Amino acid sequence: MNFELKTLDLASAALQSGDLLIVLVADKQPKTSDALSTLIAHAQKNGDFEAKTGKLLAMYAVPAIEARHLLLLGIGDGSPQSVRKALAAVSGPLTREGIERAAVVSAQPLADASLHALVQCLADSTYLYRTTKPSAKALTLQSVVLGAPNAAALQQAFDVAQATAQGVAFAREWANRPANYSTPKMLADAAESLAEAHKRIKCKIHKPEDVAKLGMGAFIAVAQGSKEPLRFIELHYHGADKDSQPVVLVGKGITFDTGGISIKPAGDMDEMKYDMGGAASVLGTFRALAELKPEINVVGLIPACENMPDGAAVKPGDVVTSMSGQTIEILNTDAEGRLVLCDALSYAERFSPSAVVDIATLTGACVIALGAQRSGLFSNNDALALALQAAGEQAQDTCWRMPLDDEYAEGLKTNFADVANVGGRPAGAITAAKFLQRFVGNMAWAHLDIAGTAWRSGAKKGATGRPVGLLLQYLLDSAHAAAPAEQAKTVKPAKASKLDKAVAEPKPGKAAVNVDGADKADAQ
Repeated sequence: MNFELKTLDLASAALQSGDLLIVLVADKQPKTSDALSTLIAHAQKNGDFEAKTGKLLAMYAVPAIEARHLLLLGIGDGSPQSVRKALAAVSGPLTREGIERAAVVSAQPLADASLHALVQCLADSTYLYRTTKPSAKALTLQSVVLGAPNAAALQQAFDVAQATAQGVAFAREWANRPANYSTPKMLADAAESLAEAHKRIKCKIHKPEDVAKLGMGAFIAVAQGSKEPLRFIELHYHGADKDSQPVVLVGKGITFDTGGISIKPAGDMDEMKYDMGGAASVLGTFRALAELKPEINVVGLIPACENMPDGAAVKPGDVVTSMSGQTIEILNTDAEGRLVLCDALSYAERFSPSAVVDIATLTGACVIALGAQRSGLFSNNDALALALQAAGEQAQDTCWRMPLDDEYAEGLKTNFADVANVGGRPAGAITAAKFLQRFVGNMAWAHLDIAGTAWRSGAKKGATGRPVGLLLQYLLDSAHAAAPAEQAKTVKPAKASKLDKAVAEPKPGKAAVNVDGADKADAQ
C-alpha cells in the first residue's frame, strides 16, 4: 500500500480528488465555515451523526466534495485507542471494488501515536494473503493520502509508521504461508533476498553440516525427524561503526510443529505453521530497518527446522548435548522451541552483544496467562526490560514482564542430565524462560513469548506480524540513545528498492503437507 502524508484542512480536503474521502471527526471539532465543516455541523445538529468512536455516516456525490464517496467517521477523543477502534469499522469501504484512491483526513492536529495507529490500522485492513489463494481478488485500492493540519510535524512518526507497516506485512506473509510454502530453505532464501536488495544487510546460511560442526546438538535433535533439512540463518544489519556492539535478535523458526513423538492433538494443528512467528518477526524487523537505516548494528539469528515424528525423531527420555556443553534430557518432544533457541543463544555470545532478545511462540501457558493482548516478557536485566516495555507502549505493541525467580528452575532438575527441557504444568511459561536463561551467560537478555500475540484465530484467522513494532521501536530508541546529541539524526526512509522481491510468489510444484492439527505452542 502506498501512503502519502499531506498538510490538509477540511477546506482543502474537500478538493482532494479520488474515490473515497474519510473525514475523522473528534469530539472537539474546530469551528470553520468551509463546506465540509458545515455539512458535519448540520449532520450532528439533526442527529444523523455523532463524533463517538466508530460512528459512521456515508454519502455519495456530495456537492462541493471532489471525492465520489464521503464517509464521516467518529474518533471520539482522538486517542490511539479510539482511532484503532474507529478504523476497524471502515475496512469494508476501503476494500470495496472500484476504490483505487482514498484519502483519510483529520480536521484537528494528530498526535504521533494516533498517526501511528491510523497507518497500522489501514495497513492491517488492506492486507490480503494471496500466495496460495490465487482466487482471492486483488484489492483495487492503490494509494491512501493521509491529511492533517500538522502534517509537517508528523513526518518522522509517519516514516516510522510506514516502515513498521512494511515490516509487519512481511512477517505476516511468511507466518501465514503453509509449511510446504515456508520451509527452512525458503526462509533462508527470503533472508538472502533481503541481503541482496540492500547493501547494509548481509546474510550467511549455515547448513546441517555447519550446524553439526558448531556442536548444536539440541537444534539438530529437533530437526532429525524431518526430511526437510534445517537451516541456521544469520543476518547482519550494519548501520553503525563496526566496533559498535550489536543487538542480537533470535527468532524461533519451527516452520511446522507436530509435537514430534509427543504428538499434538488433531484440533487446530494446521495453525502450527505459525510456530515460526518469532523468525518471521526477525525478518520483518530487518525489512523495516532497511527502510529507516538507523545508526545501529543488529544481528538476526533464526534456527529454522520442522518438528516431525518419523523413525529418526528424538524420543522422550533422550539426552542431547547443547552447544554450551550442557546436557538436556528431552522429557517432551513438543517442548522443542527452547531446544533450538538455546543453541542459537549460545551462538549469540560470539558477537559480544549490547543486548540479546529472543522471540518465540513458545508456550500455551503464556496464552493462558496473558491472552492475545500482551506478549510475555522475561529478562535478567532491568534496564533492558524497561526499554522493551517502553518501546512496546510507544509502538502500541505491548508486553508484560513476568517473574524469573530462581525457585522456578527447581522443576527442571533431572537425574539423567544437567537439565530437563520441561518443568511440569505449573508456571509453564516461566519454567521455559528459566530453561533459556541457563544459556545466556552474562549477556543482557530478554525473552518475548508471543504465543498469544503472533496469531489470531476465528473468522479473521491469520498472523498479526507482532512484535515487529515493538522490536523496531526498541532498536530505534537504542540507536538514538547511543548517538551523541550533536550527531543525532532524524530517521529517514530508504529509497524504493528490490526488497519486496523477498516476498516473491513461491515456485509451484511442492507437495502439500498432510497434517491434522494441535496446540498453539510448545508443550507446557
